[in-house]
Amino acid sequence: MKPVIYCDFDGTITESDNIIAIMKKFAPPNWEQIKDQILSQEISISEGVGKLFAELPSSKKEEITKFAIENARIREGFSEFVEFARKENIPLYIVSGGIDFFVYPILEKYGPFEGIYCNHSDFSGENIKILWPYTCDSLCENECGCCKPSIIRKLNKDGDIYKIVIGDSVTDLEAAKQANFVLARDLLEKKCSEWGLNYKGFTTFYDCIEEIKDQIEVKRTSC
Repeated sequence: MKPVIYCDFDGTITESDNIIAIMKKFAPPNWEQIKDQILSQEISISEGVGKLFAELPSSKKEEITKFAIENARIREGFSEFVEFARKENIPLYIVSGGIDFFVYPILEKYGPFEGIYCNHSDFSGENIKILWPYTCDSLCENECGCCKPSIIRKLNKDGDIYKIVIGDSVTDLEAAKQANFVLARDLLEKKCSEWGLNYKGFTTFYDCIEEIKDQIEVKRTSC
């Protein structure tokens, strides 16, 4: 089985969640309440994220974009992790609940990747509108926004794939259930433990390199 990596962006590649950072900085009304409703799964991710950005004026596009890019801190070892995946010929997909206007420019110097999947944005109206090009398939009813398990299913139609998911939060929960192995932080690590999934925690991408090397070695010796 060939390994393939599906890696989250916010809070995983970056050290903190970029959407939360934007909301803290520009403080639209009731953003904290909406954030808590998303994390508790009281409302869907797509509904919550749509509401958050709908409170921000499109006229602030340049200011918000500049802040998001300058504020992002890349987790230690990510550049080396990307190079490791290239050398090992492991496809690396970025699957993110983040938004195109900051995901693409932040990742630009690290690519190209096998693919980048994230939500899109529309600044043509008075307020920001979030667009959802990667919605849930018929097997998911969670209104994920960028539906990671649906993307994984679409990309793995052949089935002979060892799926590695890397993530940290609520947007990664359903994707983790599709994985053969999970590298997890924060909420995702807690849930992987509760659900008995095959996982390891990580702090840096150097940790991820070592854990994936171990997984590859185990697979080789078991063949």
